[in-house]
Amino acid sequence: MLPVLLAGLLALLAYFYLSAWRSKRTLPPGPTPWPIIGNLHQIDKVAPYNTFIQLGEKYGGVYTLYFGWKPVVFLYGYDTLKDALLGQAEDFSGRGIVPVFERIARRKGVVFSNGPHWFHQRKFALTTLKNFGMGKRSIEERVAEEAMFLVEFFKSKNGKPFNPGPEMTAAVSNAICSIVFGERFDTQDETFQTLHRMLLENLTFLGRRGFQLYNAFPEILRWLPGDHNKIFQNGTMLQTYLRGLIDNHILTRDPNCPRDFVDSFLNRMEEEEGSPDSHFTLESLTMTTFNLFIAGTGTTASTLRWLLKFMLEYPEIQKKAQAEVDKVIGTEVCPSLEHRVSLPYTDAVIHEVQRFSSVVPNGLPHAALKDIKFKGYIIPKDTQIVTMLHSALFDKKYWDKPEEFNPERFLDENGKFVKNDALIPFGAGKRACIGESLAKTELFIFFVSFLQKFNLKFPPGEKGPIGLVPGGTRDPQPFNMCAELRS
Repeated sequence: MLPVLLAGLLALLAYFYLSAWRSKRTLPPGPTPWPIIGNLHQIDKVAPYNTFIQLGEKYGGVYTLYFGWKPVVFLYGYDTLKDALLGQAEDFSGRGIVPVFERIARRKGVVFSNGPHWFHQRKFALTTLKNFGMGKRSIEERVAEEAMFLVEFFKSKNGKPFNPGPEMTAAVSNAICSIVFGERFDTQDETFQTLHRMLLENLTFLGRRGFQLYNAFPEILRWLPGDHNKIFQNGTMLQTYLRGLIDNHILTRDPNCPRDFVDSFLNRMEEEEGSPDSHFTLESLTMTTFNLFIAGTGTTASTLRWLLKFMLEYPEIQKKAQAEVDKVIGTEVCPSLEHRVSLPYTDAVIHEVQRFSSVVPNGLPHAALKDIKFKGYIIPKDTQIVTMLHSALFDKKYWDKPEEFNPERFLDENGKFVKNDALIPFGAGKRACIGESLAKTELFIFFVSFLQKFNLKFPPGEKGPIGLVPGGTRDPQPFNMCAELRS
C-alpha cells in the first residue's frame, strides 16, 4: 500500500512540476521555486514587501514568484506600473480573488469581485457616494465636524501623554459611516472600538506568512488551527454588525427620501426585484458596505498617525507648517479644501508623508482575466498580479534621495506646490481607490486642525526610532504624544 501511495505522490509532484515548467517559459524571470512551497521560504516573515523590493531591484520591472504551485507576477517601478495600469488599463483591471478574500467576501461587493457584478457595484458606488457629498462641500463639513470632536478629545488630555490612535481611527471611520449609514457613532463606544481593533488585525494579517500559506494551500489550511481562523471570525463579526445596521434601515427607510448610501442601495434592490440578472441583493449590499467601511477607515487613519508621528520627529517642519497656517487662515477659521492652494508647504508635508509612509506597499492584488501580453512576456489567464506601489513611491528615477523625508521635494523654486505623477498611494487605473477624494479631504482638514490648535511633542523620554507593525501594511507602532494647546 505504501509504495502505491508514494508512486501516486511522485506522479502528482511530477504533474505540478511540468505544469509549472510549461507556464514558466512565457512568464517573466524570477528566483527558482522549490517543489510544493515555491518561493515562500524566501519571503520576509515580518515585512514581505522588503523581499519584493529586493527582487525588483534584481530582476527588473516584471518578475515572477511562486506561492506554492501558483505563479504570481510582480510589477515594479513607476514606469512599469504606468504602462500596465494606465497604458493597458483594461487588461490589468481584474481583481485577484485569492482564497482569503474569496472566503471573506464571496466574490461580492465593490472591491473583491470581477465582471458585470464589479462593474455595476462600482458604477453605483461612485455615483451614490458623490450624491451624498463625496468630493463636495457637504462632506468637508462632516469631516470638519469630526475634526472638531477630535480636537476636543486632544484638549481633554491637558497636555498629558496619550495614544491618539484609537480615537483618530474612530473619527476617520465616522466620516465614511456618515455617508454610508447616515449617522456618526460615539467614538468611545466599546463595540465601535472593537470593530476597529478587528479591522486592524485583519489588515495586519495581509502581509504575514499565514496569509501567504493560506492562499497557497487553502484546502489544507482551512481545517488547521492558526491566525487565519481569527481573521475569518473577525470578518464574520464585522459583516454581522453591518448587516444589523442595514436591517434597521429596511425598517425605517422612506423610499421617496433616501438618507444615505444604504437607503439608495435598498431602493435599487426594490427597482430590480424579480430580475434574475440583478446584482443588487442584501448580500452584495453587505459586502459593499463592508468594503467601504474597511477602505474608508484603515489606510486613512494609518496615514494620519504617520502625520502625527512625523511632526513629533521633525518639530522644525511642524513649526514651519504652523507658521504658514497662521499666516493664511489663522487659528480660529475652520480649514477647507479651498485653503489648500494657499498652503503649499502644508500640502507638501501631507504628500511627503503619503509617499514616505507607503501604507499599502503591495496594493491590492490584480489578476489576468485573459492571457496578457506585456513587456515581451505572456501572463496567463487567472495569474495573480501584484502592483508594487511602494516601488513607485521610492523610484529613484522620479524622486531625489527617496529614502529621506523631505517635503521640499513637492515645491518649486517659488515655493509653489508641484505634482509628481509617481505619487500613486491610491493606485491607478480602473482599480484605483474610489475613496481617494474623501481620504484627501480628511488628511488635509484633520492635519490643519491639529496644527492650528496644538504643539505636538514627544512625552519626556519617549522619543525613539519610527517602528512598524509587522505585516503587509506599513503602519506605525502605537505611540504616545502630548498635545499642548498653543497660546
